[in-house]
Amino acid sequence: MAKVGIMIEGQEGLTWERWRGICHDTDTLGFDSLRRSDHLISLMDAPERDCIECWASLALAAEWTKRIQFGPMVSPMTFRHPAILGKMAAAVDVLSGGRLLLGVGAGWNANEHRMFGIPFLTEKQRFDLLEQGIRIMRETWTKSNPKPAHNPMPLLIGGKGQKRTLPLVAREAAEWNLSRLDELMYLESRKVLEASCRAIRRDPHSIRHSVMTSYLIGRTRSELRERAAQVSQVVRALHGKTPDEVIEDRRRAWFVGTPDEIAEKMRHHAGIGVDLFMLQHFLLDDSDALKLLAERVIPAVA
Repeated sequence: MAKVGIMIEGQEGLTWERWRGICHDTDTLGFDSLRRSDHLISLMDAPERDCIECWASLALAAEWTKRIQFGPMVSPMTFRHPAILGKMAAAVDVLSGGRLLLGVGAGWNANEHRMFGIPFLTEKQRFDLLEQGIRIMRETWTKSNPKPAHNPMPLLIGGKGQKRTLPLVAREAAEWNLSRLDELMYLESRKVLEASCRAIRRDPHSIRHSVMTSYLIGRTRSELRERAAQVSQVVRALHGKTPDEVIEDRRRAWFVGTPDEIAEKMRHHAGIGVDLFMLQHFLLDDSDALKLLAERVIPAVA
């Protein structure tokens, strides 16, 4: 019915050794995909947290994994000239044997642009740059060598904007991501996406639908509360909440509960059209949570 992948917020304490372990676990445990954000600083007001460079980590993922699909979620077009981004992506794709899914976006966080001296354009200018950048990357792949293993390379584009984002997804993307577990929002956005596909005579079913959200898993209530306490130390919005408050606060927007409870909720969303669940894995050293997902949840939704 659906696949399960892991998404890492690379700016919130990701180190090279943690990345190596996550690459190994997701690749060997049977997850479908591994994605990581492309940011320059912590987005949770924790400047002391490590933030390893996205594309260097993806090149290592090409070597540290053997089967899993992986990629950025997503690389802002404001960070790098699109021709350079296209060359970097092609190199990583070749290294991995064609397992890179290139996620691209317009960029949204003004503070990190300002901190590193990167121009933060208006929203219209950033979307113009995204559209132009995709065209330039595709041109780059025809002109330079080595070419991507799959040329043109499959793209991931996320968002729900009806005027520009979803029509762009219809034209350019292999995967559409909605970064929120919201059934009504998903169904309304899907209608717009399908209409955009029909307008250009593209089969809507040729686009994979993914949803990104976080999770809290536990075999028992005690184990669930323990993880909730740990997550509250990582996620700024949860600071000061008790474990039980975290569980109830996040139950609607995240996948929260036992493996059976999480699988049941996933099956519901798969039934309305979601193909892939990208789970934000905030506890970067928690291999047991990944193993529990792999052993109990993945088989229950496959």
